[in-house]
Amino acid sequence: MADASATRHGPGRILIAVYGLFALSATGRAVVQIATQFSDAPIAYLLSALAAIIYCAATFALAKATIVSRKVATVAIIIELIGVVGIGAFSYAVPDDFPDATVWSHFGQGYGYVPLVLPILGLLWLRRTAQH
Repeated sequence: MADASATRHGPGRILIAVYGLFALSATGRAVVQIATQFSDAPIAYLLSALAAIIYCAATFALAKATIVSRKVATVAIIIELIGVVGIGAFSYAVPDDFPDATVWSHFGQGYGYVPLVLPILGLLWLRRTAQH
């Protein structure tokens, strides 16, 4: 059985803070992009909004630290990892669909590749704090 509250202690606090920062950043970026430039790259900007939703879900789930929220965090972070890898590859394969950077385009290059590393750290932290 996992100690659900372990996700929000020690290094988990830093992880939650980084997720919170990305939740705010991705949400702000998506809102501005959709409100001002949506017709320029609708796919990219909707994917930015999806990233924002996933970062928010992961942040709240890690901070809530219950058995259910651990499961929510795990699912959100797996989706995040699939998203950053998939969209990262897609943004190189079809660059015309990504005229402006998004959180996950080019594997998070515009954010110092933190979007690529963050879900790996998140999954490792969830695994480390799980008690079998």
